[in-house]
Amino acid sequence: MSDVHVVVLAAGKGTRLKSERPKVLHRVAGAPMIAHVLDAARTLRPSSTTVVVGHQGDVVKAALSEHPGLSFVVQEPQLGTGHALLMAAQVLGGAGGDLLLLSGDVPLLSPNTLQALLDRHKSRAASATILTAVVPAPDGYGRIVRSGERIARIVEERDATDAERAIHEINSGIYVFALDGLFSAVESIGRGNAQGEYYLPDLVAIYRQLGRNVETMTIADADEIRGINSRADLAEVSRIVRQQKNNELMAAGVTLEDPATTYIDGSVSVGADTIIHPGVSLEGQTTVGTGCEIHSGVRIVDSRLGDRVKILNHCVITASTIGSDASVGPFAHLRPEADIRDGARVGNFVELKHTVLGRGSKAMHLSYLGDATIGEKVNIGAGTITCNYDGATKKPTIIEDGVFVGSDSQLIAPIRIKEGAYIGSGTTVREDVPAGALAISAGKQRNIDGWVEKKKSKKSEVKS
Repeated sequence: MSDVHVVVLAAGKGTRLKSERPKVLHRVAGAPMIAHVLDAARTLRPSSTTVVVGHQGDVVKAALSEHPGLSFVVQEPQLGTGHALLMAAQVLGGAGGDLLLLSGDVPLLSPNTLQALLDRHKSRAASATILTAVVPAPDGYGRIVRSGERIARIVEERDATDAERAIHEINSGIYVFALDGLFSAVESIGRGNAQGEYYLPDLVAIYRQLGRNVETMTIADADEIRGINSRADLAEVSRIVRQQKNNELMAAGVTLEDPATTYIDGSVSVGADTIIHPGVSLEGQTTVGTGCEIHSGVRIVDSRLGDRVKILNHCVITASTIGSDASVGPFAHLRPEADIRDGARVGNFVELKHTVLGRGSKAMHLSYLGDATIGEKVNIGAGTITCNYDGATKKPTIIEDGVFVGSDSQLIAPIRIKEGAYIGSGTTVREDVPAGALAISAGKQRNIDGWVEKKKSKKSEVKS
């Protein structure tokens, strides 16, 4: 643990997003934008992390429940960034060390940049250190006004003169403050500005008047401080995050045939020599082994794939496990708790839910397998259905090793088909089948000679 305390501002509504959802919960490359901020901050091993919430604060708290060790304070009403920071005094009023202030809508900041900012702050024994950037189009940002090499103040665009608006060095809204004396200084900020708010950047001028050391660090990659204020910003920042992930995977030996149409969340891992075709989405806590091939139109969420797995076109796979050397698809649907064992094969228009398909078994065509445990080297014929729901509860189907299930069979759960049994095509199985037995339910076939011609003759008589 360090003597650094992190505060993340997350109280804003995000009016320009035109959404009922809290701004910081809009997703960037599969995760809420604030989650990216918290993940970067966590690498610093801070002594505490406090999130300032406001608009739909309870929703934000609930969404961040999986992030351990967070404290929350409420800013109500929202009277500017200075007022937001002052809310953190409830948690940090007696703390020492430094405070790193982050914005929940700036998700591209890297851990390396945050560490460099802290290092500069400490090495200069600063009371405040501001992260800045030089950008070609500074519209909308506060400008850094300098006196020689030193920062003199920060002026918001609404309050800037024409000369100040021509400045291209901007305030990122990311700061490090020494906690000693911080909150008393923030209390002295006034509201004499266009918005009638307590602007935290005004603290720079206050510190300079008090003779306290204020430093800056200019970031080389201005994309890192991009805030999200619109749906267009959301899409562009997501593109940047995904491209970073794609570049990491390609550097590690993964082939992406078209990175521009490949959507891979930051939490996904992919093994070397895997080939990913265009139009693939890998989401959540998905892991893909080595030497796999994932064809176009596939979406995989929170699933685990072994080595040398082949996923053919247009499959949807959610919360499932696929063993090594297995194949799935095309047009297959693996729902939660599908467990495809090594070397098994799932084919066209097959759906599995809460089902184990054993080693070397196959279900190749037009089948539904739900709440089933299927052994090794089992053949599931085309059109097979496990009838697992009786209108009130789900019932299990157990198919032991080496069973052959003929096409168009219905297996009425609960039922057990024992080792090596054979289910004839078109059979409705209502009772357990002994090992090595043949189960059939259809009656003996009858052929009626001349039936077609007789039917035609009757139709002709009716028409005449």
